[in-house]
Amino acid sequence: MTGSSTTLLSAALLCGLLFFSCNKDETEVASGSNEVPAVYAKIYGASSVTSDGTYVTIKTTGLPDHKSIYYATINALYENFNGTTFAGSKFSKNPNAISSQLYTFKIPLNPKVATSHAATPLGPIGVALNGVPFFNQYAGPSQPLTNEIVSFDQYWGHPQQSGQYHYHVEPLYLTSVKASKSSLLGFLLDGFPVYGPQENGATVVTTSLDAYHGHTHATTEYPSGIYHYHITDTDPYINGSGFYGTAGTVTQ
Repeated sequence: MTGSSTTLLSAALLCGLLFFSCNKDETEVASGSNEVPAVYAKIYGASSVTSDGTYVTIKTTGLPDHKSIYYATINALYENFNGTTFAGSKFSKNPNAISSQLYTFKIPLNPKVATSHAATPLGPIGVALNGVPFFNQYAGPSQPLTNEIVSFDQYWGHPQQSGQYHYHVEPLYLTSVKASKSSLLGFLLDGFPVYGPQENGATVVTTSLDAYHGHTHATTEYPSGIYHYHITDTDPYINGSGFYGTAGTVTQ
C-alpha cells in the first residue's frame, strides 16, 4: 500500500469514527456495564448518579436552585412572590416551608413498557434535572389541584407539609432559564424521559398524547427513538393514567 493510500484510509476511518460518535445515543453503554449513560449527567441537581447495570440511582436533596417565597427569609434564595401564578389568579401562599430531603430515586436503566400500568402515587413520581421531584396531578387522593395551584411560586412549585418542594406542572425555571420549552426536563420513576410543552416549534396538547401523556419518536438525546412524556398546560400536566413503564422506587 502506498503512502497516499494509507493516508486516505486513515482519514476515512477517522471520519467514520467521528460520524459514529456524533450520532451515538446518549443512553448507550456496554452490555453488563455499570457505566452511567451520558444523558443522566444532565441531572445537574443530583448529589450522585450511579448505576448497577440494571438501575440508575439518583440521590438529591430536592432543594430548588431558584428563588422562592417558601425559602426562609435568611436564605439567599428567598424572594417574595413577584411572578404570575400558573392559574393566572391571585397568589396565595401556603403555610409550608422548603426543607432539605434525602431522596434516592432508583429507576430502570433500560425502561420498557409495562404489561400492567400502575397508577402514580401521591408524592414523588420522578425527578427534574435540578433534583426537585415531580408530583402527579392530584392534591390528595383523587382531589384536583384546583385549590393548590394558587400557591405555586413564580417558578410554579411549592412545598408540602414536610417541606418537600415539588412540581405538579411545568417547572418554569427549567423551561425559561436553564433550558427551553422543548428540552429534556427529567425522568419519571419508570425511567422514561419527560420533555417540555413544545416540540418541533409547536405547543404540545394533551389530546395529541396517549393515556399516559406521552408518545414515541426520536429526540435529541434519543436519536433512535424512545417513549417519552410531555408536560402540558392542562390536566393531567405531566402524567396521565399511570406509568407507561414499570416504575422503580424512591426512598426519603
